[in-house]
Amino acid sequence: MEIDYAAVEVARTRIRERYLGERRAASSARGLHHFALISSDVERTIRFYHELLEFPLTEIFENRDYRGSNHFFFDIGNGNLLAFFDLPGLDLEPYKEVLGGLHHIAISVERATWERLRGKLDAAGVPYQEESGSSIYFRDPDGARLELLADPLGEMYGARVM
Repeated sequence: MEIDYAAVEVARTRIRERYLGERRAASSARGLHHFALISSDVERTIRFYHELLEFPLTEIFENRDYRGSNHFFFDIGNGNLLAFFDLPGLDLEPYKEVLGGLHHIAISVERATWERLRGKLDAAGVPYQEESGSSIYFRDPDGARLELLADPLGEMYGARVM
């Protein structure tokens, strides 16, 4: 399938003109409370996020919707949480990246932290792809793609996006 790049740019320009005015309205949201993923192994997930990535575990309790399932949370900064369910007994398939599904979660970290975590990924043997000198893409133990981004919140590749 050949892509009509000129048509893509025309559509992008039309969208900018319609939705990106000089004065942006305030959002109705307060922020991201939590983003929930599935864990096939609670302790392995905690070791990966809490110990390797240095996102502190903040709570673990029974999932209100599924008895025997854990709902647990990690602090990813700025009042935001990354959450997991383990859903034992459901025999879920491994994570798959599909059209319309989760592509990746980008988490902003300070440059020095980015460099330290890259070293920890190396030491742990976690394969990753580095892009543009500020992004590291890798997968968690269940296959979800993560990005550690050294750009400040609200910026991407030097451009303001917020």
